[in-house]
Amino acid sequence: MTLADDYLDLDGLFSVEELAVRDRVRAFVDERIRPNIASWYATASFPRELVKEMAALGLLGMHLQGYGCAGRSAVEYGLAAMELEAGDSGIRTFVSVQGSLAMSAIFKFGSEEQKQRWLPGMAAGELIGCFGLTEPTAGSDPASMATRAVRDGDGWVLTGAKRWIGLASIADVAIIWAQADDGIRGFVVPTASEGFTATLIEPKLSMRASIQCDITLDGIRLPVDAALPGAAGLKGPFSCLNEARYGIMWGAMGAARDSYEAALRYALERRQFGTPIAAFQLTQQKLVDMVLEIQKGILVALRTGRLKDAGQLRPEQISFGKLNNVREAIAICRAARTILGGNGVTVEHSPLRHADNLESVRTYEGTDEVHTLIMGRAITGIAAFGGA
Repeated sequence: MTLADDYLDLDGLFSVEELAVRDRVRAFVDERIRPNIASWYATASFPRELVKEMAALGLLGMHLQGYGCAGRSAVEYGLAAMELEAGDSGIRTFVSVQGSLAMSAIFKFGSEEQKQRWLPGMAAGELIGCFGLTEPTAGSDPASMATRAVRDGDGWVLTGAKRWIGLASIADVAIIWAQADDGIRGFVVPTASEGFTATLIEPKLSMRASIQCDITLDGIRLPVDAALPGAAGLKGPFSCLNEARYGIMWGAMGAARDSYEAALRYALERRQFGTPIAAFQLTQQKLVDMVLEIQKGILVALRTGRLKDAGQLRPEQISFGKLNNVREAIAICRAARTILGGNGVTVEHSPLRHADNLESVRTYEGTDEVHTLIMGRAITGIAAFGGA
């Protein structure tokens, strides 16, 4: 944001190294994403050619240590997510699924052999991963998942289905969560395995420059060491989800900022009744409200990032940031579209594209309702999940 917009001098809260990361990713977005995103979105095309370019910037598994990963801080990862989503949520989602979900699961819960087998190639963009938790009948309630993992001789057999799985049709490896006799377990599943099928979900009204799939697991046979040895119960997948939720709170502010900047440029150039529409009081009110919420949202993300880097972050604090920032970002993008008038419904302008994308962002990695209940439990000490 410009000095006129950064009323709190937020740049002064970041180190030189943090700002350098932000600026490198911003330059990449300006050069490679902005000129092409309207076409990718209109044609529902994911730009796979960007994968190795993002890897070269150290964006894949960016916050992980070793195995070819960049080992950056949580705040640096957050700044990168914000800049990527200023380009498009679908591009930030790729980095999130690859790094915060698939790579994070292997890094946190995998054996050393699994880490060596998969993480270096994933960090380099040579291998792509996906994360299979959500099911056709188990979204917000993953404990009721129907996918089963059964021991059979010296291995496992996986049977079930997953839905809304990012990157599954182009992935080389899938992290699949399933019910076993001893509870929920995670498995490293090569997508070339017999019985693994990924089918694109299309057409979509949101996240069109991204990939989401249905997965069918038809009696996939795996060796015994395909299980993630460190993952037991829902704490495993929830730990990975929290990594992704953290990036989302930053990313949403990128979409909001880009929408605000698009609306401001348009308001200064567009003339009605003989004057720029930026001269009208109602337009100025919309712009002021946008700046207020963007500045506050970045402060929320930054404080959360500092807590994460200090090892002090609690799950309800992640829910606070995800719930607030995505909700406010959608309102900002919608308000920005109104400043653009009828022209705002074309792909030439970004706010409505961002708003459409954010409808997916507010749903995945925990809906508004789920994060409200997580915070409610923290406030009251009473869990209100489930029906009466």
